[in-house]
Amino acid sequence: MNFAALPYLTPEIAPIPGQLRANLEDFQVDEVLPYEPEGHGDHLWIRFEKRNRTTPDTVREIARALELDPRQSGFAGLKDKRAVTTQWASFFSQGSKTVADRARTITVPDARVLDVTAHPRKLKNGHTRGNRFQLRIAGVPPARHADFVAVLERLAREGVPNYFGAQRFGRDGQNAQRARDWLFSDGPAPRGRFEKKFLVSAFQSQLFNECLAERVRRNLFSAAVPGDLMKKEDSGGIFVAHDVDEANDRAARFLISPTGPMFGPRMRWPESDAAALERDILTGAGLSEQDLKRLGRLGEGTRRPLRVKLEELDIETGSAKDVVVRFLLPKGAFATAAMREVLKEDASLPEPGYTPASTHVSEFPRS
Repeated sequence: MNFAALPYLTPEIAPIPGQLRANLEDFQVDEVLPYEPEGHGDHLWIRFEKRNRTTPDTVREIARALELDPRQSGFAGLKDKRAVTTQWASFFSQGSKTVADRARTITVPDARVLDVTAHPRKLKNGHTRGNRFQLRIAGVPPARHADFVAVLERLAREGVPNYFGAQRFGRDGQNAQRARDWLFSDGPAPRGRFEKKFLVSAFQSQLFNECLAERVRRNLFSAAVPGDLMKKEDSGGIFVAHDVDEANDRAARFLISPTGPMFGPRMRWPESDAAALERDILTGAGLSEQDLKRLGRLGEGTRRPLRVKLEELDIETGSAKDVVVRFLLPKGAFATAAMREVLKEDASLPEPGYTPASTHVSEFPRS
């Protein structure tokens, strides 16, 4: 599916002119951890800011500057390249005070160390609460400021459609098709495990987007259907929606949200009408549940919320043609999914060398 063709939650509001990422500083991201480092332990935790470079490259440069093994490093997720971003990374230092002192003074191109502490454990992929964004959208006509605010306020009430952004599918947008060709036809096999995981992730993401798109078309984006697997917003627990009225009452209060499929051989299936909808998506892709076994351990499958909370919304408008937006999104959510509702166009541009958020520094080869 063409990312630009995915349906909008707010189609009644016409596209709002504006440019995201006119300058590097227009896209700022600050990672929010779910807990504070303990201040002691074998793993050195460093919070750093980077500009116009990838997370893996920056972490590797820091490890080398400290003469530590980058394969024993960790980070919670990737941050945009063409942006100013802050995040944490961990480095196995055996609790060395000397290394910690050096970390405060190292020089890394297009990056700077903000904080240094320690923790008993490595920082692992996904160990983040979410990200705070500050976005400047240039060239927004003052006459459309009210529409701009209306779109984002609706997203704050009902949630953001949790689409995977176009960058998930690679610079040419063809990685999902490459995965299909390799897994289910006679297409060429990827060269290594990392590329295989990359392609499988793109394939799963495309099918999730198609399922979410169908729910948006049916006005079932935030509502439960019989048999839905609902996710609790506070604990993350998942349960079957047998009582749809009760589930929708809780969903309206954003206590729970429906989930969609990241198809795989070990994915938990919903029941009843929800299962039928998801099987229709799979059948429409020319696949069966049996075919999913080909994904194996590279894509075992899971559930993903169909919507995410847009919290701490703050919008600065004035007579100038720039609008500044600040908000918090949970981990795994794309800020560009919110901004495409405003601009009504693909607000994400894949970066050269883009890699999916499951990448670990430990997957890099020895150097």
